[in-house]
Amino acid sequence: MKIQAVHHVAIATRDLERSLAFYSGVLCLMPAARPDFPVAGAWLDMGSSQVHLVVHPEATFRANSGIDNNDCHFALQVEDFDAALDHLNRHGYAENASEDSGKRLLVKRHGPAGFPQVYLLDPDGHIVEINAKGD
Repeated sequence: MKIQAVHHVAIATRDLERSLAFYSGVLCLMPAARPDFPVAGAWLDMGSSQVHLVVHPEATFRANSGIDNNDCHFALQVEDFDAALDHLNRHGYAENASEDSGKRLLVKRHGPAGFPQVYLLDPDGHIVEINAKGD
């Protein structure tokens, strides 16, 4: 078996509109066509892959424990890390934001991964990493 790519990441949400505002408004993912499933949701394009938002209020969600970059997360790669940070700042996200605001950033410019990374939470507490290729 030879894996070609990640096709999609499915993310449970309690509130579709709130999640769409985050993934399309803050992360700039583009809405994509979605079949008429019996469960509410939305598909968003991210390069050659997709994020599938699925309304599932009974799903297991992370406890409101802040950002732990060792916990389950997915990563999105950007071309310009500084531009991505500026974009997040314009949307109210900051390193010094309070834990309970939902807008805190964990920034690792020179971490052991060898490339810059920033972590943030989506409205349901899922961890999202944004990174850029290292030198």
